Amino acid sequence: MSESRHVPVMLQRCLDLLAPALTQPGAVVVDCTLGLGGHSEALLRTFPEARLVALDRDKEALRLSGERLAPFGDRATLVHAVYDELPDVLRRLEIPAVQGVLFDLGVSSMQLDEADRGFAYAQDAPLDMRMDQTTGMSAAEVLNTYPAGELVRILRAYGEEKQAKRIVSAVVREREKEPFSNSARLVELIRDALPQAAKRTGGNPAKRTFQALRIEVNGELSVLERAIPAAVKALAVGGRIAVLSYHSLEDRLVKQVLAAGAANTAPPGLPVVPERYQPRLKLLTRGAELPTEEEVAENRRAAPARLRGAQRIREDIA
Repeated sequence: MSESRHVPVMLQRCLDLLAPALTQPGAVVVDCTLGLGGHSEALLRTFPEARLVALDRDKEALRLSGERLAPFGDRATLVHAVYDELPDVLRRLEIPAVQGVLFDLGVSSMQLDEADRGFAYAQDAPLDMRMDQTTGMSAAEVLNTYPAGELVRILRAYGEEKQAKRIVSAVVREREKEPFSNSARLVELIRDALPQAAKRTGGNPAKRTFQALRIEVNGELSVLERAIPAAVKALAVGGRIAVLSYHSLEDRLVKQVLAAGAANTAPPGLPVVPERYQPRLKLLTRGAELPTEEEVAENRRAAPARLRGAQRIREDIA
């Protein structure tokens, strides 16, 4: 078990961003991406008056973090749910609004480190990639059954893979001989399919394809499109949200939702802007904040992280 799996990304900065909203007794903070519980444990320790609600779709993550958070007793409520289900979770728990929300959108270190999950291209494993292994299609099923055109679209849209057509042609040719089941075969195929120049840039050449498959298998972007607005809506006035994303597609989506909430939506030319057009959010980060060089040196998984934060400054007005 590698030590890096215990290091939550940009932890202190996330705590600082959320802190002003979490010092009141009875404050509720939601960790939408519990994982191994590193951020959650730090939230409970740092804000002794706060109550935590934590979500994860991965039952193994819930089991392991449940052990880690057991000392905090009933201050921590762990829920098996995908983060776009936040409104339902809060309704069931009879929590009308929350003071803090944290998203860490990286694949949990545990999922990368457990060989049999198939997330990592550095080791051979079954091509699964489901965060909740009890439901949905695996990455192997996607590779073996999707039409070529759909696979090209996924690799381009979710992996920003310029060589999508070459890779997919090779996949389609190979899957007719034998369906895909393991990651090593796919990695080898990608290496063989790419022109020399493409192999020389940006790390492992399989990285973009694996990212694209992971996003497709878990419906990550469509879930995120619902989840971020729902989380903003759940915030009480004065409440704060912090979101860590790890690739440009996620970051762009987060940026759009927070920027829209911080915008004045009045038609031009009004002498006084009515309340219903006033911004709902105040941005707390200038653009996206990046991890420090020291942090990246300590925890290589922090390298691509981008952090954005916002504060709820007024209610929605129908």
